[in-house]
Amino acid sequence: MMVRVSPFSALSVAASLAGLALAEDSLYSERLTKRFIDTEGNFNISFYHINDVHAHLDEFSSSGTDCTNPSKGCYGGYARIKTVIEDTRPDHNDSLLLNVGDEFQGTLFYSFYGGEKIAETLNQLGFDAMTLGNHEFDGGDEKLGDFLKNLTFPIVSANIVSENEKLNSTIKPYHIFDKYQLAVIGVTTETTAGISNPGNGTKFTDAIAAVQASIDEIRSTTNITRIAAITHIGYEEDKRLARETTGLQLIMGGHSHTLLGDMEGAEGKYPTLETNKDGDEVFIVTAYRWGEYLGYVDVTYDPEGKILAYHGAPIHLTNTTKQDEGLQAQVEEWRKPFEEFAAEEIGTTNVVLDQSTCQKQECSLGDLVSDSILQYRVDSGSQAAFAFTNAGGIRATIDAGPITRGEVLTSFPFGNAVVEVKYSGTDLWKIFEGLVSGVNQFNQRNVTSFFQISRGIKVEYDPSKAIGERLVRLTVGDKPVDKEAQYTVVTVDFITGGGDNIVEPVQDVVILDTLDEVLVDHIRKASPIDFKLDGRITTVSGGTATSTGDEPAQTTTPNGTEREATDSAEMIRKQMNGIVVEDL
Repeated sequence: MMVRVSPFSALSVAASLAGLALAEDSLYSERLTKRFIDTEGNFNISFYHINDVHAHLDEFSSSGTDCTNPSKGCYGGYARIKTVIEDTRPDHNDSLLLNVGDEFQGTLFYSFYGGEKIAETLNQLGFDAMTLGNHEFDGGDEKLGDFLKNLTFPIVSANIVSENEKLNSTIKPYHIFDKYQLAVIGVTTETTAGISNPGNGTKFTDAIAAVQASIDEIRSTTNITRIAAITHIGYEEDKRLARETTGLQLIMGGHSHTLLGDMEGAEGKYPTLETNKDGDEVFIVTAYRWGEYLGYVDVTYDPEGKILAYHGAPIHLTNTTKQDEGLQAQVEEWRKPFEEFAAEEIGTTNVVLDQSTCQKQECSLGDLVSDSILQYRVDSGSQAAFAFTNAGGIRATIDAGPITRGEVLTSFPFGNAVVEVKYSGTDLWKIFEGLVSGVNQFNQRNVTSFFQISRGIKVEYDPSKAIGERLVRLTVGDKPVDKEAQYTVVTVDFITGGGDNIVEPVQDVVILDTLDEVLVDHIRKASPIDFKLDGRITTVSGGTATSTGDEPAQTTTPNGTEREATDSAEMIRKQMNGIVVEDL
């Protein structure tokens, strides 16, 4: 039986921070914010961590697009992160600032500059180490290699094996911080080959095996017992990593955009606890997405590298958090070359074009983009029956009101092109069975995205059924799909290239216009946009269909709830000086 007794005298205080509340804060003595190893050999260190910023160098609105109306709330931005780091880190002499990947792709800062301004910003922040996300590979190995060569801190990922010299010379499995006698291992999602654009000579091995191999090497070649991991593999995989390894005590994760904490909409506790193969608890933390939160956790290690105590919570960065003036001035200067282009109004919408539910069900932005690429081909004389796209390519909500070109590019940042392809009815059934089951029915590997579809097709499925048996009805036009017929389908080149493992790669497709240009043209013609979901994706359970087809699009923030912008630098400082103690 594990007894929880604090080895430190503590004073309980109340504290709150921007939509999250700590149930109990305790203050250690002053010596605990300084480097020390106490008489029992226990060591205290703080970790700041961030993940999935996706080129949001500047602040953004709740939908993820540029913040044009601060009265509705502005979030994130590296100028705010820099303020918090510089304001609080001096009180935490033993600390690391860690980046958990996916800095690339998501705004015009990446579309216009590539990785140049991102690298410059990360170097200014003074990160201590970074692992790579899948989107770092979107431009290929050479471009990523050039980006990594410009960074001034270690890059770690234990499961990347590459023939590219630039990647080989910069990416290491782990980094040892001699000052703290602590090792940080990195790892990148194994799905990167299917959802990004690495070269054929770059492979992603089993993440759990790679982490365990690194732990074993560290233990066998050094005296280091304190081992942490920064993992771009997703929250559920982080929990599995914790359960299936030995010697690992702390995981700082990314990839799944998971909100952890005590705030409304959180998917779990910060930290989440799992038990490893040693029978010890492993602490899992992650910091949502886009830089809206900066993760912060302080841990006390015993001499064997096990965590005795922890405190921390994600720090919410809103428009009441001061921006670093120097960095913000730089960001605004970088905007100028693309700002006029991005600010062009291309139409209006009377409804919120919602992205937040696209990975789970029919969503309004999914309807719009799918209908737009279908109409684009129909207007060209095509006999296309319907269109579909991957939900993972839809990145940000477009709020009601004027629509700018920049908003379209932020919502669809990947530069995908429209393509047309033919499938038999039999293959269509397998494709959509794979999409609703999450397992490709041609190769039995995981499908890594949900989908969105146009008018002209209806998908009905039962999520309670076994994998491979969930698709109940597939209707094309007004008839059940004819498995013997051939259908012309519109989609994007990412999918036909094998992206998200939705279909087997298709050779020799004709590349048409880019998705963003097709959507811009459609919005110009269709404005003002005003529609409701129509139930084209429907779940069926016990013979009863359920959809959101009669529901109007709703306005939500990224974690599904409006949040009060109530934090400040002073409140952040108070929160970080308060300590939630769990003695293990």
